[in-house]
Order: sequence, then C-alpha cells, then structure tokens
Amino acid sequence: MNINKIEGIIKQVSKSCLMPLFNRSQVNSKADGSLVTEADIAIQSEIERQLKNHFPEFDFFAEELSDQQKSAFFSVQHPGFWCLDPLDGTSNFAHGLPYFAISLALIKNGRTQLGIVYDPVRDECFTALKGEGAKLNGQPLEISTPPETLKQCIAMIDFKRLDNALSCKLIRQVPWHSQRSFGAAALEWCWLAAGRCQVYLHGKHMLWDYAAGQLIAEEAGCLSSTLKGQHIFKLSQEPRNVMAAVNQDLFTQWQNALKN
Repeated sequence: MNINKIEGIIKQVSKSCLMPLFNRSQVNSKADGSLVTEADIAIQSEIERQLKNHFPEFDFFAEELSDQQKSAFFSVQHPGFWCLDPLDGTSNFAHGLPYFAISLALIKNGRTQLGIVYDPVRDECFTALKGEGAKLNGQPLEISTPPETLKQCIAMIDFKRLDNALSCKLIRQVPWHSQRSFGAAALEWCWLAAGRCQVYLHGKHMLWDYAAGQLIAEEAGCLSSTLKGQHIFKLSQEPRNVMAAVNQDLFTQWQNALKN
C-alpha cells in the first residue's frame, strides 16, 4: 500500500475543497444536532471518487453517508474498506477555530491497517501502518520522556459526552495537572501520540472518530481501551467511550482515577 499516494490525495483535496471554505462555509444541522457544512460533503465526495479510482478493490464508508446507508453497510461483510471522517472538528471549522482535520483509515479483516490524519492549518500529516510505527510529516513519531505521575499530566477530556457521575467525580477530585478539550477527536488522538497531552478521555467515539487516530496513537506506543477495559475497535455504529495514555504507568494511574 503506497501511503504517500493516499497522503497526496488528502492534501490535494484539503487544498481544493477544505481551506477555501474555512470560516465561510454554509452550515446545516443534522438530525442529532451536530453540524455539517458544504465542505464536509465536498471533501467526502472527492475523496471517495479518487479512492475508488485508485483502489477499486476497497469499499467506502464515511460519516456523512445517510443513516440508511450506514445501517446497510454494516449488514454485510467487507474484507476491506476505507473509513473517512471528511472534516473532523466541523464545529471548529464552521466557527473559524483552527483545529480540524481530515481522517482516513483502511480497515481490512476487522482491523485498522492504515491511518492518516491531516491537519491543514499546521500542515501536519500523522500517518501509521499497522506494525510499522507512526510518523509525523514522514519522520518517526516518538513520545519524549513523559511525566511520571498523573498529577503532572495534561489531560485531554471531552466532558460533554461523559457520564454525569464521572464528570462530577473528576471535577471534585481533579487527578491531573491541567485539562484541555479542542473538539476534533481524530486530531486529539494524534496529539496524544505526539506527547502534547499524556492522557485522554472521551465519552462517545464513532468508528470514523477513532479508526485512524487510535492506530496512530497505538503505533506511537500509547495504550487505550473502553472504560470497561474492552478493546475500542468494533465494526458497528455503536458509540464507544475511550480512555488512553502515553505509556503503561500513566495508563494504570488513569484507569485507577476513573474507577467508580
């Protein structure tokens, strides 16, 4: 698999379909209240066209398919398919906040084999091939020496989708040094992989939110699971809560902090 070719497609589509609409795109609301812009639709359509042209052997799944299309997709088996979030961080994009990305994963035989997350604002392209490590702009992605304790960590947490009891517990008994939430799930995985934060928590990830980013974090040495200790990856439309950390020691400390 030529990851450079796929990276080139994403960067070209970003240049032609994404950035010209930054902070000037028509915005609509979906049935669940989340936002969708003309950029989401244009990016999804163009990437699908190019992937089917270059890689006709793989099926295509994406966030902006209709609910009926998504349900139909998972009613049959797919030996290999692309999983696309055409605009990770749509709300940020629509309101002029410069934190968003295009996220693409290749899933084969029930596992993510390739992940690309491209941040066009910073021109940062995070990539990973299963078993071959993670890279940032072509250079190996290695986490520098992380803090030893949770109290020294920056925690990336999306409180909006957490269970109320857990949110209240974390607010009353703050176990970290400082907390952030930037609003683009796939890119947050990549910032964890780069060591820009050390622990991560999100209450509702869909497949397109985590497929690419989790692989990149995993290949950079991070650990992750659901709050019940299960594998995050699941071939379905079922939302997954996720927790992660940059190494085993911090992962264990984070698990203990999140226990009821």
